[in-house]
Amino acid sequence: MALAGRLLAVLPLLAWAAGPPEPVGPSEPAEPPLPAEPPDALFAAGAEAYARGDWPAVVLHMERALRARAALRSRLLRCRLRCANATAGPAEEPRSQPEPEPPLRDLLFFRGLLRRAACLRRCGPAAPSRYRLGEELEREFRKRSPYNYLQVAYFKINKVAKAVAAAHTFFVANPEHVEMKQNLEYYQMMAGVKEADFIDLEARPHMTEFRLGVRFYTEEQPAAAVLHLEKALEEYFVADTECRALCEGPYDYEGYNYLEYNADLFQAMTDHYMQVLSCKQGCVTELASQPGREKPLEDFLPSHFNYLQFAYYNSGNYEKAIECTKTYLLFFPNDEVMNQNLAYYTAVLGEDLARPIEPREEIQAYRQRSLMEKELLFFSYDVFGIPFVDPDMWTPEEVIPKRLREKQKVERETAARISEEIGNLMKEIETLVEEKAKESADISKLIREGGPLVYEGASVTMNSKALNGSQRVVVDGVLSAEECRELQRLTNAAASAGDGYRGKTSPHTPSETFYGVTVLKALKLGQEGKVPLQSAHLYYNVTEKVRHMMESYFRLEVPLHFSYSHLVCRTAIEDKQEGRSDNSHEVHVDNCILNAEAMVCVKEPPAYTFRDYSAILYLNGDFEGGAFYFTELDAKTETAEVQPQCGRAVGFSSGSENPHGVKAVTKGQRCAIALWFTLDPRHSERERVQADDLVKMLFRVEEVDLLQETGTEQEPPPVTTTDGLHAARKDEL
Repeated sequence: MALAGRLLAVLPLLAWAAGPPEPVGPSEPAEPPLPAEPPDALFAAGAEAYARGDWPAVVLHMERALRARAALRSRLLRCRLRCANATAGPAEEPRSQPEPEPPLRDLLFFRGLLRRAACLRRCGPAAPSRYRLGEELEREFRKRSPYNYLQVAYFKINKVAKAVAAAHTFFVANPEHVEMKQNLEYYQMMAGVKEADFIDLEARPHMTEFRLGVRFYTEEQPAAAVLHLEKALEEYFVADTECRALCEGPYDYEGYNYLEYNADLFQAMTDHYMQVLSCKQGCVTELASQPGREKPLEDFLPSHFNYLQFAYYNSGNYEKAIECTKTYLLFFPNDEVMNQNLAYYTAVLGEDLARPIEPREEIQAYRQRSLMEKELLFFSYDVFGIPFVDPDMWTPEEVIPKRLREKQKVERETAARISEEIGNLMKEIETLVEEKAKESADISKLIREGGPLVYEGASVTMNSKALNGSQRVVVDGVLSAEECRELQRLTNAAASAGDGYRGKTSPHTPSETFYGVTVLKALKLGQEGKVPLQSAHLYYNVTEKVRHMMESYFRLEVPLHFSYSHLVCRTAIEDKQEGRSDNSHEVHVDNCILNAEAMVCVKEPPAYTFRDYSAILYLNGDFEGGAFYFTELDAKTETAEVQPQCGRAVGFSSGSENPHGVKAVTKGQRCAIALWFTLDPRHSERERVQADDLVKMLFRVEEVDLLQETGTEQEPPPVTTTDGLHAARKDEL
């Protein structure tokens, strides 16, 4: 009955939505023009241009497609908001006039609707179907697919900064996209690429400001936190208004056969209006969602006031702290901590000054509107069976009909019980599978290990048994003393500080400097005459030698592909050794994230999950410390130690069976070639492919002539293929 009374009270207000909207005057900005071509046609043209390798055309059409979609969205929003404002009824029901009779009341109500529809028709496109995106293409835009094409096209036309921004924008919304992750790592290695180039071109202002506010809050900068959190609220309500306006679209007949849908006037209106209201409530989730994240931020809008009340308190502004506390309590009136804060602020400021301070008006209006919408939606759920999932945690229980509350309680309990039973069953299955897989793997590794080394002079010094593990080997005699010295000279001549770590000279420990050079970079420097070309060629050949030895010794049935190769030197900083207790590189696993406390290794990004085998080839031993060692999963129990020396290689599988680290280099310089391999050709290092091509070019019969040429053209990262760009940033041994 309470709801029915509210509905009756609302109808006269709706009836006053009379009077046509005022025509657009000279002071109002004109509607933005419609794009010459619809976004779907532009997207298709961009994709066709990509297929034929016309990179400028890809940029032209994809950028136009993005602008066209944005222009259509902006035009639609302006139209709907203008018509909503122009046909809005009075703020309060005029009490001087009697309530009209039911027939007249209906006519007045529909007159308001007709005028709203007429306004929308006038400011909409002349041919709406021409500009309407299909569901499939709309998904492509939501997935930011145009940026996937753009990053390649910009790279091809040598606009690297724009390529980086496009790649980053796509990756933010698609963090599981392996190829784009590799592309970004490649860009990070490129000369001239700056941190500022990695920007999200589709970032939403309210979320950007919120993150900045939270960051300053955690950094104990309350003034800056307040500035950004208040701006975040301002942008939030702009985004909320736009999101709600976009909900007022055509009816979605999902679940119905369009031709068989035969609801009467009021049922059809109810179906459509409840769909719109449900969408508007869904804006809570939409605005709290971050691209690429599965779950939205919980209690997003109320959390602004949680941060603000404490930031204002730390700034000494008790009036604003009380205002924000009372605003937060609108959503969670029984929050014990917030009520204690309010009592404290009130005591400090004084009861007389604190009592008149009210919660923010716009939030009171927001809450009132939201509760009314929820009542209508829950009513339609209870009576008509139209489903509604409340996006908020703060909704008072009394808003939900009692029968529905009991039904939801039973459903939640049943779902929780089923979920628990399924979870327990899955754990049992996983345990059995893991046990069987471990048994099979252990047997397989013991049987398969121990193949020939295929190179004369190389010999196995320690096998898995001697190293107290599985899939481990130490080989001596891989390099001669002269080859070690030549490669060490190459490192000192060609390596750059922090290579692979975006210029960080001490990426693993502040007590050592880190220099490195990749195979491709060394070959290019050799081609340019900056280092001995034969030394760079030796580097290339040595890595191939280690790869073949690994394939043969571990009896692999499929070839290994290079995931990353790095010639590196770690040098002890003399004045930073006293009292040192850290390692040169802490214990880790090469293809999973090691949680030593839980003794588990999680094989998921950002770990390089595609790495299967690793190797380290030492160039010298004339330094102190720097021993390589294996441990158990606890990262503490050492199982084996290997002392580096010229020509000694350590090879092992990259999984959780081989946690390893490097002890501190306390004096001198430790140089080695670190190598990672994958069995999956899709994750083959793109730089290696370029290095292979460069070697073929430089070391033909006509080598002398070719050495005078300038370098090979860089190949761009792919959009959808899997032979993407790779770059290493971690796990240097």
